[in-house]
Amino acid sequence: MEPKQLPQDRDIVTAALIVIGDEILSGRTLDKNIGFIARYLTAIGIRLREVRVVGDIENEIITAINALRGSHDYVFTTGGIGPTHDDITADCVAKAFGVPIDIDARAVALMRERYDEKDMTQSRLRMARIPRGAELIENSVSKAPGFMIENVIVMAGVPKIMQVMLDNVAPRLKTGRKLHTRTVRVERPESEMAPGLAELQQQFLDVQMGSYPYFEKGRLGTNLVLRASDEGLLDAALKALWEMLKAQGVADRAQSVE
Repeated sequence: MEPKQLPQDRDIVTAALIVIGDEILSGRTLDKNIGFIARYLTAIGIRLREVRVVGDIENEIITAINALRGSHDYVFTTGGIGPTHDDITADCVAKAFGVPIDIDARAVALMRERYDEKDMTQSRLRMARIPRGAELIENSVSKAPGFMIENVIVMAGVPKIMQVMLDNVAPRLKTGRKLHTRTVRVERPESEMAPGLAELQQQFLDVQMGSYPYFEKGRLGTNLVLRASDEGLLDAALKALWEMLKAQGVADRAQSVE
């Protein structure tokens, strides 16, 4: 059972993520950024509503950027801003916004903190190409910056570098009401939990409720997850959930999970 969507309001800030790279789609590289970004944004009051994975194909990247930047407060991208010929994300962002792109003196200055003049090769200078009008996102790991243009935030795909970029850009972002979570783990199949949870949802329309099955030690179980921005309402829903589990005679097979 998937959680229902809460009504839109001005206190909710939304984001989408575009993961860019043929290596992700081919399975050669396992993505380690989606979960990190989702948890990070949730913690600061931004709700990640959509994730797309696209290959190193110009038209597809541009289409994804333009489709998402008008329907979300922020669009984050990871991957494709390195030194090789197939790192085309920056060019695609520039084309999506209809602005020129060139080597940026600010980016070069940052990179010279790490590289000597003789090491500033044409390949490395590719990482200093920034769309006109973009703000830089500093990168303390390798110095090659990411950038932010309007509501699109372009970051590296290497997890360690992406994380420092995210830390750098986060203070510039508007945030909304934080979404709090309560989870109850029940050692019973999801099908048994679904009817009661559906009834409970009707009592608490402003609480997202979801059930997520797991299989462990040869047994089926279900994680019941409640989410809301109002902690008082969330705790009331949690209390009602426990009453439901007691009524079903399965409370002794359940435990709250942090």
